[in-house]
Amino acid sequence: MGLIMLGIAGAAGVASHIKSRSYVRKRLRFTSIIDKPGIGLAAGAVTAVGLAALPIVTLPLGIIVGAGVGTGVAFGARDAKGGRLED
Repeated sequence: MGLIMLGIAGAAGVASHIKSRSYVRKRLRFTSIIDKPGIGLAAGAVTAVGLAALPIVTLPLGIIVGAGVGTGVAFGARDAKGGRLED
């Protein structure tokens, strides 16, 4: 049962990374918020704390999804700043 939960958490972390990176690249590229250096860390921390506060979500799942969101936001901001975007 633990291996299944780990697989679900890993899939949720990868999916959250992909979706958050795509969102930042497409929707937030013209805002000044992506110029902040710690935006990925802040987004990941807020997500992890918010998910861990829910009674149905376990702490490791919240941390893994928070890490996925944080890295996705950081990479999306880097892509937006570097001009590596597709229209």
